[in-house]
Amino acid sequence: MKKLVMLSIGIGIVISLLTGFVSVRTLIGGTHYGFPLAWRIEVVLPHERNPWRFNILYLITDVIFWSIVVGVVPVLIRRKKGKV
Repeated sequence: MKKLVMLSIGIGIVISLLTGFVSVRTLIGGTHYGFPLAWRIEVVLPHERNPWRFNILYLITDVIFWSIVVGVVPVLIRRKKGKV
């Protein structure tokens, strides 16, 4: 069980960071990246020194979301194999 939890968290972190390359929406002045919550924003307004903005709370929420998804799938597969 401990191994499953650690593996789920690790894969959840990787998936969350990979979704940072997925464009969710584009608004005037910026592009949002991340799924299901947009945690990385590229600001394209002039005179910006740093065009990147990060919402750490959304990133942590994405990691939790993907960790739960990754952790539930093996449990469901085990239950289905046990019933069949």
